[in-house]
Amino acid sequence: MFVAERTEKKLHFFFYSFLTTLTWNACTTWWIWNSTDVGAIAAIVANSLLMTLPWWGYHIFKKRYGSKIGLTSLLVFWMTFEFIHLTWQLSWPWLTLGNAFATHPDWVQWYEYTGTSGGTLWILISNIFLFELINKIRSKKYEIRLIIITAIIIIFPLIISHAIKPNEESVSTKNTTTNVIIVQPNIDPYDEKFDAATISSQLNILISLSEQGIDSNTRLVLWPETALPAGVLQDQLQITPIYKPVFDFVKRHPNITLETGIESYKTYGSDKSTPTSQFDETSNTYYDVFNSAVAIKADASLQFYNKSKLVPGVETLPDFLLWMAPLFEKFGGTASGYGRSKESSVFSENNNPYITAPIICYESIYSEYVASYAKKGANLLTIMTNDGWWGNTPGHKQHLEYARLRAIETRKWIARSANTGISAVINSNGEILKTQPWDKAAFIKARIPAEDGTTFYVNYGDILSKVALAFAVLLLLWNIYVVIKNKFGKKT
Repeated sequence: MFVAERTEKKLHFFFYSFLTTLTWNACTTWWIWNSTDVGAIAAIVANSLLMTLPWWGYHIFKKRYGSKIGLTSLLVFWMTFEFIHLTWQLSWPWLTLGNAFATHPDWVQWYEYTGTSGGTLWILISNIFLFELINKIRSKKYEIRLIIITAIIIIFPLIISHAIKPNEESVSTKNTTTNVIIVQPNIDPYDEKFDAATISSQLNILISLSEQGIDSNTRLVLWPETALPAGVLQDQLQITPIYKPVFDFVKRHPNITLETGIESYKTYGSDKSTPTSQFDETSNTYYDVFNSAVAIKADASLQFYNKSKLVPGVETLPDFLLWMAPLFEKFGGTASGYGRSKESSVFSENNNPYITAPIICYESIYSEYVASYAKKGANLLTIMTNDGWWGNTPGHKQHLEYARLRAIETRKWIARSANTGISAVINSNGEILKTQPWDKAAFIKARIPAEDGTTFYVNYGDILSKVALAFAVLLLLWNIYVVIKNKFGKKT
């Protein structure tokens, strides 16, 4: 904002803004490099360019219509950018401003009404008023009213958060008898996990860790993303020899439901049934590959959910980038992409109190999508992830922290199984109660209540972003009207 006051040329300001957002992206998400170097550069540069657009719009509107209209445009343009970045095919909402409070959930208990867009709004308004206040102080115009308003904007949300935070009694487990086993097998995703020769030993680790914790009150065992890594037809999972130990394990414990990540696929015959289906020339059939979750219970039908929010460039390629398919495939991405479920779904079993939300990895950063599970009756959020791709970097820590916000938005407990860590139990206040550290084979045994009911955010979604989008559209239409009017007015 200070730079915008001192820079007249639009292209100069665009460059300064891009330099700033590039620095921010590089400093916070550099760890993507551990998974893909070219992908990291592409993600950081593309995200920085996109983040520059709302700032550029702010600079243009400020020059044309003055500071107040300019600052208003900054507010609605940025929130509109974040909203679009959550919903379009190249979404990468990792640096949504509202995520900044993931390490301070006590400050934002009101996310159960607003979601992360409320945090973004708080940050933007606070900075706008601080900017105005600093300008007044620098010009020796001390306005007590502005100081008071700025203080209220910063402090009042903290007071509200403290006031509405559920007390310890309401999030206790003293009336809960059933428990959940969360397994962290610690299997290297590069050298071991997808090696067919090691699958049997991987299953032994998962089963052994699970059985160390199971007792008569265990109702759910949670394994991480792609814990079953050998691709298998979904309708043939039960008869696949390599996975027989899994079904034997479940039969030994008929009271439990095993929820696990799995690589799976479906075939469609000669029909291209989905946009993502690929053609197998050997069998002359179309098929889809899925990053899936499956619920397995003795003497019950299997329940599948296929990951819907896919990672751009790695698991899917947006339609408008299909021309770059050879480049993505060369550096480890995918052009044809994984298949996906059209929407979220929940897992429920007879004689099991838990109705689970099978959230797979990247999906856990999408506030409204996670809320959709709760709207469908989920009383426990179960996150299955494999953060080992990034190594021991800030990436897996950030991913864990973001889960705390999903707990507040839905007021649901979270059981999080991460292949190499960090696995955790998070209560409905966003507090991490139990963890297992990075790079350790271990399990967590925890009593977890099944929380019924829905929050305002679950019921109504991200209202603030949609309001901002409406105002952004109105501002842009008004600007077009003014430009056209001035152009034709001068001619007449």
